[in-house]
Amino acid sequence: MTEAFNAGASVIPPEADLTPTRSVSNGRGIAFMLAAMFLFAAVDTQAKFLTETLHPIQIVWARQSGLLVGVMVLLAIKGFGILRTRNPGFQITRGLLAAASATIFTFAIRHVPLADAIAVSFVAPFIVTVAGALALGETVGIRRWIAVSIGFAGTLIVLRPGMGMVHPAILLVLVAASCFAFRQILSRAVAGTDRVETTIAYTAISASLALTLPLSFVWRWPDSGTVIALLFGVAILSAAGEVFVIKALEEAQAVVVAPVMYTVMIWGTMWGWLVFGQLPDAWTWTGTLVIVATGIYTLNRERLADRARARPADPISGR
Repeated sequence: MTEAFNAGASVIPPEADLTPTRSVSNGRGIAFMLAAMFLFAAVDTQAKFLTETLHPIQIVWARQSGLLVGVMVLLAIKGFGILRTRNPGFQITRGLLAAASATIFTFAIRHVPLADAIAVSFVAPFIVTVAGALALGETVGIRRWIAVSIGFAGTLIVLRPGMGMVHPAILLVLVAASCFAFRQILSRAVAGTDRVETTIAYTAISASLALTLPLSFVWRWPDSGTVIALLFGVAILSAAGEVFVIKALEEAQAVVVAPVMYTVMIWGTMWGWLVFGQLPDAWTWTGTLVIVATGIYTLNRERLADRARARPADPISGR
């Protein structure tokens, strides 16, 4: 859950629900999503580098500031009407969860390889499935329950509990993934009444305010031009990644571009190797393949479920 997963990134952006969108060009949509995942992995790499000198709260505040500036521009263009919502409590809570998941993830990558953290963050879609069934009463068939179980097994392969092979901080990624999953549940709850720009605006504003409060206790002035450049890079690239995700969902069906989000593992591994000289071991690759395969299967089952819900009832059978 990188902020690929949270940019209010990380690995699956909140606006990427699985309902079909206006299909203009699946090819362009895939290209935008690939670009977004590349940028999110780059942002996570910069964030990991910055943890050597700065507190995670300051780093996440910087990356949220890029999104906040974008929202300020949006407010100037479209007016404060975009802040109208029927679910203010949900929207604010969603922003707080975005801040929490990003901060906790950044704490984690201080100590664990980037690719390992990204792999474990992929557990979020399975948590969404479970939480959706429990909190929203969504129907989950036996096949999806099996996929969820196998996906969690893949996570255990990466974690290897009890073997002492992974830094305990990897457990923070699970906490971050859980925060993100509940953020996704709130996204589904407000999707029927609030516009996407409303959700983005509340996320940026509430997350930035929540991070600003403790910022004074951990603030440290950047001590080099490199650190300043990386902070600006984190802010600009994360905001650009969010824009690319939105463009991807405008251009193509969400069910087409959602699996592309898993390419963040490729980019994260590449950046981790180039910058930190870290490569996943065989166990991590095995667990990741299990998680990705079951995740894509779950996305496909979501697509079929959405299609079934959208199908008009048979006038004779009532189905």
